[in-house]
Amino acid sequence: MPPITTGRTLIDHLAFALTVDAHDTVLHDAGLLIDGTVIADIGPADAVRARAGHVDQVIDGRRLGVFPGLVDAHVHLSETLSRAVFPDVLATRAWVFHWAKPFYAHVGDADETCSVLLGGAEMLRSGTTCFLDMGAQNDPGLTARAIEQVGLRGIVGRHAADRKPEQIPPGWSAEMVDHHFFPDAATALDVLEDGVRTWNGYADGRIRCWVNIEGKEPCSLELHVGASDLAERLGVGTTYHLATSVEEAQASERNYGMWPITRIAQAGGLGSNLVLAHAVAVAEHEVELLATSGTSVAFCPSSSLKLAKGATAIGRYPQLRDAGVTVGLGTDGVSAGGNLNLHRQVHLMAGLFKDHLMDATAVGARVALRMATVEGARALGWDDQIGSLEIGKQADFVLVDLDHHEWTPYGDPLQALVWSATPASIAQTWVAGRQLFVDGTVTTLDEGPLRAEARERAAAIVAAAGLGVDVPTTTTLYD
Repeated sequence: MPPITTGRTLIDHLAFALTVDAHDTVLHDAGLLIDGTVIADIGPADAVRARAGHVDQVIDGRRLGVFPGLVDAHVHLSETLSRAVFPDVLATRAWVFHWAKPFYAHVGDADETCSVLLGGAEMLRSGTTCFLDMGAQNDPGLTARAIEQVGLRGIVGRHAADRKPEQIPPGWSAEMVDHHFFPDAATALDVLEDGVRTWNGYADGRIRCWVNIEGKEPCSLELHVGASDLAERLGVGTTYHLATSVEEAQASERNYGMWPITRIAQAGGLGSNLVLAHAVAVAEHEVELLATSGTSVAFCPSSSLKLAKGATAIGRYPQLRDAGVTVGLGTDGVSAGGNLNLHRQVHLMAGLFKDHLMDATAVGARVALRMATVEGARALGWDDQIGSLEIGKQADFVLVDLDHHEWTPYGDPLQALVWSATPASIAQTWVAGRQLFVDGTVTTLDEGPLRAEARERAAAIVAAAGLGVDVPTTTTLYD
């Protein structure tokens, strides 16, 4: 494996730098100086070189471009071994209750470690440098230790719920139910607090831990609100699934007389430390509830397409942004969305609402890239350190190979990045001043044996979970 570069590095004469700063500054013939983990200087190449002083190495950037590392605002790293296992004819609730949970029920500690390492490698190859993980099926420390090995930056947590269904579906193991479903909200919050106190700030602060819960039907109102209150007391955040489909919203209407976001808002559960995953089923009046509370949203375009969530039919993501809501982009898990390629989500976000609204000025490349970088970082409470290329911020960035056919030729680098390029043209991915992906190789992992292990573990989990024939594709759970 190539060495991991550290120290003081000058990347000289970059063809372009998409800084994604407050002015969306684009630099041409740029210099980027990295000192340890931070960006020490960025600007015109000659000026940066003149100010650089001693450097340990110089990288020729003449056939390279740079943009900030992507921030995945919603991902399930415990799901990476389930790629292309579940059929693509499932709506959200059947997908969760009859396919995902049986799979999760048979993911042990070693399986989850393998899953996180494999997912981390895929994210680096796709230009993702930071993530918000929904929650470990087992122990958040397992995810934290695996991510420390990979070298990524991210937020970990533990999946938790407190409302198990009256009748346990096939494939749910007793061990999973006991581990995942706590007897009440107070017990769940005690365990989640222990996780935050143990793992928040791990790996020199590169890994944080939040008060994460599953959200929606498997969680009581007390757990939803309690997670936000506990997070505020601990000075961290919380995330959970909510308003993920019209079916969920209709069930909430039947059971509680209101849609999910209104229910949480009336209980005082919205707030600036909360990231709602998906938030597809949002009524018009709920846009203002999210905006005034400072609640953030993580939109996952690929999983909305695959699970028919209705992002363009009932989703209000452009309206949320217009109202001042911070909206980041997420990949979801590989089974829900198909991959951990956040670059693909940028491409989709740039165009979905142009087409839906039949408005060529809607969203577009600039906004979509901001959603996957600095706005995702803001949702995670990390935009003071990451999300844009600015002096003093962490050296998390991606270099693209401009000799690649995707960039030959090109005019506007922003347009080319969003509409023409894919991760195939990524040359390097850096996190905290370290080269973690270089010339086709993840520098912190031996991927060959890892992939072989992943294939074996995935097959064993699918067999143990009984995910073959006669698995329901609809559900009445929690109705």
